[in-house]
Amino acid sequence: MNIAMVTQTQIEEALKSYHDPYLEQDLLSAKAVDSIAVDGDKVNVKIKLGFPAKGYIPKLAAAIEKATASLEGVTHTQVETSWEVVTHKVQQGVKPYPEIKNIIAVASGKGGVGKSTTAVNLALALAAEGATVGMLDADIYGPSQPRMLGVQQRPESRDGKSIEPVMSYGIQTMSIGFLIDEEEPMIWRGPMVTSALQQLLGDTSWRNLDYLVVDLPPGTGDIQLTLAQRVPVSGAVIVTTPQDIALLDARKGLRMFEKVKVPVLGIVENMSIHICSQCGQEEPIFGEGGGERMAAQYSVALLGQLPLDKRIREDADSGHPSVATDPEGRIAQIYRDIARHIAAKLSLQAKAQNTQFPNIVVEDS
Repeated sequence: MNIAMVTQTQIEEALKSYHDPYLEQDLLSAKAVDSIAVDGDKVNVKIKLGFPAKGYIPKLAAAIEKATASLEGVTHTQVETSWEVVTHKVQQGVKPYPEIKNIIAVASGKGGVGKSTTAVNLALALAAEGATVGMLDADIYGPSQPRMLGVQQRPESRDGKSIEPVMSYGIQTMSIGFLIDEEEPMIWRGPMVTSALQQLLGDTSWRNLDYLVVDLPPGTGDIQLTLAQRVPVSGAVIVTTPQDIALLDARKGLRMFEKVKVPVLGIVENMSIHICSQCGQEEPIFGEGGGERMAAQYSVALLGQLPLDKRIREDADSGHPSVATDPEGRIAQIYRDIARHIAAKLSLQAKAQNTQFPNIVVEDS
C-alpha cells in the first residue's frame, strides 16, 4: 500500500493554522519556524522564539503536533523549541548597556495603583519563564522593592568603584533603599535624584541581563524625563486600575512615552475585579472596562488584568511576592502570562543596530 508523502509546503500550511496568542500571528509570519525536516512519515519542526516561554512550550508543542497530525502521511511530529533574547532598538541618541539587553520601564500616572507590586512580580515572572532578569527600583523618594523582595542587606563593592547587585529570588536587584535606613526620608532636589538614578543604573555590576525591569515612581517628573533622555529603554508598560481618575493619569504617562519615542508595550489593569473571600461574589469595585477602552483608544495592547486580591498585597508586604511564594497558583500564572505578552511584544520590535565599525587595514602593495 502506498503511503502519501507529506511535503514541507503542507507542513507550513498546517503551521499557519495555529495563531500564536503571544506573537498574535502564525509562527511562519512571525519568523519563529527555524527549520522543518520530513523523513518519511516523521516530521521534525524546530521553533525559535524571541522571548522566554518556559511555561508556554508544552502548549505550543501540543498545538504544533495537533496541527500536523491531521496531514495524511504523518504519524509522528517531533517539536524542538528554543528561544533567544536579543537587544532591541532604543531611543535615538542613546546606546544600550553592554550587560543589559533590554530595559523595560514599568510606570503609572498616579500612586496607589499597585505599580511596584506589579513590577516585582513581572520581573520574577520573566525569570520563571527562563530569562536572566534584573530589577532597578527607580523610586528614589519612596523605594519599596527592598521590602517587597525581603532584602535588608547592603550591597558590596569589590573594586571600590562599582556596586554588586543584591540577589533575591534569582534576580539581580538594586535600590537606594539598600543604602539608607528604611525610615530615612530622601530630602533631595531634582538634580540630586536624577544623579542618584544614573549612578544606581550605571555603577551597578549587572551581569548579562536579558531584561532589566525599572520600577518608576508615579507621575511624569524628573526621573521619567531622565530615563527617557539618557537611559536606553526598549519599551514601557503602563499600570492602571479601571478607576476613571487612575486612567486619566495613566493616559498622561502613556503619552509621555509616546512623545519621547519609547514604545509602549501595553497596559496592565490592576485591581480589575474583587472576589469576595467569603462568598466568592465578583464585584468591579473600581469600575470595569477602563483598561480595555484605554488600550483601544491608543492602539496598544491590554496585556492582562489582575484581580483585587488581598494575598497579592500580603505577599508583597511580607517580602514574598506572589510569583515566588506560590509559583503554580492562579495569581502567579496571570503574572507569567502577562510577562510572556510583554516579552513577545518586545521581540517583534526592531533589533538594535550593530554600532561596531569594521576594522580597516592598510597594507603596502
